[in-house]
Amino acid sequence: MKKSIISIFAAATLLTASSCSESFLDENNKSNPTQDSYFQNATQAQTFVNGIYTNLRANTSGDGIGYGESPWINLELLVGHASTNSQSNFNLGVINHTTGTENPGFYSYWQGFYEGIANANVAISRIPQIDMNDTQKSTLMGQAHFLRAYYYFFLTRLFGDIPLVTQPVDPTDDSQLRPQRANKEEIYELIVNDLTAAENSSIPDVDRTGRASKGAVKSLLANVYLTMAGYPLNKGAEYYQLAAAKAAEVTTQGDAWYPLFSNLEFLHDRPNKNLGEFILQVQYLGGVAENNITQMIIPYNSSISRHGDEYGSLVPRQAFVDSYETGDKRSAERGFFFTSAPRAKNGTGTITFPPALYKYWLEASSGVNGDLTPDINFTLIRMPEVYLIHAEAENEVNGPTDAAYASLNKVRQRAGLAPLSGLSQSQFREAVWRERYHELCYENKAYFDIQRTRKAYNLAANSFVDLIGYRNESGTTWTEKYLLLPIPQRELQANPNLAPNNPGW
Repeated sequence: MKKSIISIFAAATLLTASSCSESFLDENNKSNPTQDSYFQNATQAQTFVNGIYTNLRANTSGDGIGYGESPWINLELLVGHASTNSQSNFNLGVINHTTGTENPGFYSYWQGFYEGIANANVAISRIPQIDMNDTQKSTLMGQAHFLRAYYYFFLTRLFGDIPLVTQPVDPTDDSQLRPQRANKEEIYELIVNDLTAAENSSIPDVDRTGRASKGAVKSLLANVYLTMAGYPLNKGAEYYQLAAAKAAEVTTQGDAWYPLFSNLEFLHDRPNKNLGEFILQVQYLGGVAENNITQMIIPYNSSISRHGDEYGSLVPRQAFVDSYETGDKRSAERGFFFTSAPRAKNGTGTITFPPALYKYWLEASSGVNGDLTPDINFTLIRMPEVYLIHAEAENEVNGPTDAAYASLNKVRQRAGLAPLSGLSQSQFREAVWRERYHELCYENKAYFDIQRTRKAYNLAANSFVDLIGYRNESGTTWTEKYLLLPIPQRELQANPNLAPNNPGW
């Protein structure tokens, strides 16, 4: 049974869902220790913090997974640049903007990320009391602050005003177990404070194991500032400046920290997990924690993989593929998309199909000689996004400067495109937005771009238009209702203090 945040915060206080074995990727240990008996040494603290990362997997988990549903797919289908071949009425409801408050994908974010917050609160409260090496303690505290910030940033963008809980709760205190919603300004204040604490900790500049790093902290903080500059907070120029400056702290390190891959195949293979341009990924490992995202993007029952399930849950629209510039490596066959593959079962030959998302195809698992071990990592932050944050924010503050062009053209160069020059500020702005859609497609960035800009990418016109009232490529007209997701119905039932729901829900 899925848990409400009432039971999640109570469980975290008692450590029923927090203990993990020492391997970073191992699944949760259900041994149920108490805090007093558990937080005794550095090894236990490390193990506990490792466990907070596992909640990042809520991105690709969810109820009803057998029908091709997944939280990350929900966010992509909302945008209108993808369709589905799956049997899921929930997916169809998201496409048509007719889904309800019981959508399992929406709830998976709420449940999974609040569980991460609850465990981060315990870590931040208890680790300072442990007698251990100061550098290691600072590193663990930095990771816990980073993860809490990440979870709150994601949740407040999805659900708006949400409960703000920063301490382990007393399970006997009903007011703590049934918190009221806090204003989003308060949420963002905590996010910035947490990321500042993480930035000042002893975490390394770059980490290649899947843990938080200074690079990840700075990149996320730049994204937070960029978001705060736009809707719904509308803090404007000051925060664009903050975003530009923070992103520059990463982009100036360039290839020394996060070199862009020379081959787009490296974005979705096993040998390059956590390397190159990857700043932060959700970790998966065969036999420990597997990720069925590849099965989700395989054309429905196409027989191009050895997997028993080929869901066709997310199908890129042809109009989106066609929106790329001529010669763009990303829209070429087996760039970010593919339209044919060898038959892997039920015979031989080659199967052709409408564009599918090659970006998440794992050949080692799914191909003709695949080992049926779907353990592709799910990417949260890549270096191209940081270049584009810097380009956009710099342009908003100072216009299209040489520095802004350098960041934008760095991404275009890898795609095989000519550098841009001579644009006005408004032309440059739209060029960056377009590049974000094309480079970061289907990585759960587009819905948040829609929220903060209130603009939609009109594929037919290759331009950006006002969002509200726009009829997207799915034939769905955008309304203000879908600028936020609903507080899940089961949460409202468990905690009446969350009412009323978001506008329109």
